[in-house]
Amino acid sequence: MATQALVNGRVLLDDGFHDDVAVLVDGSGRIQALVPEGQARIEAGKVRDLGGGWLLPGFIDVQVNGGGGVLFNNDTRPEAIDAIGRAHRRYGTTSFLPTLISDTAEVMERAIAGTRAAIAAGVPGVLGIHLEGPYLAPARKGTHDASRFRVPDAAELAMATSLDNGITLVTLAPEQVPADTIRAMVARGAIVCAGHTAGTYEQVRAGLEAGVRGFTHLYNAMSPLQGREPGTVGAALESREAYCGIIVDGVHVHPASLRVALAAKPRGTLFLVTDAMPMVGSDDPSFELYGETITAVDGVVRNAAGALAGSALDMATAVRNTVRLLGLPLEEAARMASTYPARFLGVDSRLGRIAPGWQADLVLLDEALQVQATWVAGAASDA
Repeated sequence: MATQALVNGRVLLDDGFHDDVAVLVDGSGRIQALVPEGQARIEAGKVRDLGGGWLLPGFIDVQVNGGGGVLFNNDTRPEAIDAIGRAHRRYGTTSFLPTLISDTAEVMERAIAGTRAAIAAGVPGVLGIHLEGPYLAPARKGTHDASRFRVPDAAELAMATSLDNGITLVTLAPEQVPADTIRAMVARGAIVCAGHTAGTYEQVRAGLEAGVRGFTHLYNAMSPLQGREPGTVGAALESREAYCGIIVDGVHVHPASLRVALAAKPRGTLFLVTDAMPMVGSDDPSFELYGETITAVDGVVRNAAGALAGSALDMATAVRNTVRLLGLPLEEAARMASTYPARFLGVDSRLGRIAPGWQADLVLLDEALQVQATWVAGAASDA
């Protein structure tokens, strides 16, 4: 692949947007340099005019249950993971963690094997796996099947952390899992988040001390903040180090609650997730989970019991909502979808920035913040 130049864009760099630079992408899919536009047109073998659009780092989604009509729990093959990635790519997501909702050990093993094979085969954008459960609290199960909840023994812990060519993120309820087990997961390289937890403030603090690094979909499926019982939400907001994923769809969490979190937490510790289900990038609003058919109605995904069952959100919409509902500037909303999740996952030395040496994972938005094109390692796909 010849060197290509991306010109006439408003490019998000570390210090804000610049309309006076072009991005040179080399043949290996990395950003070679940021140069004046005239120089770029001379040096590059191929020039693409961005039409004055916003050029952002590609979005990184750590919680993707499905997309393109595929639910990861139901199909763990590399081809299925690829289909999920393609569906989300049209909405600017260039990296993701396929996310397994609480299931049996057999399904978990298949999901890990499928993820390992997808990464080995070079399926674009797959960073690892997110195991959301099954080590959760029945009182905060959401749409998860509590009959599959359990505490892992040594053999299952080894299996759950056995992915050897990518990231493993485990969401668990710290009051359900011994602190030594959390420490063992971390020692085996896993990132551990608290979620679907009924834990007290003290129990969640103990989890943080054992190695919990973040919180899965802050406010949702966790003990709330109250005056005399800070709960999981209180522990999350108080922690200066812990990261929090947030679902900004106007349904999962009231925008005012998210603005409170933004005010409480250090900048860079909140990041956007979709918690997306198969209808993202698909014409079919329904899917099957645990044998039950679940349908999105007016963009809201609930099971028969009325519990929220993931979302129909995509990352580009999450970015727009962060601007429009939370009042943040586009540059900060974009970082919450790219730079900050890259830091959380420990891949910020190669992803999440537009800078020389970083992988050319990029997304182009127009004036209405709609995706016009996405690049993964320099390879473009137009929306």
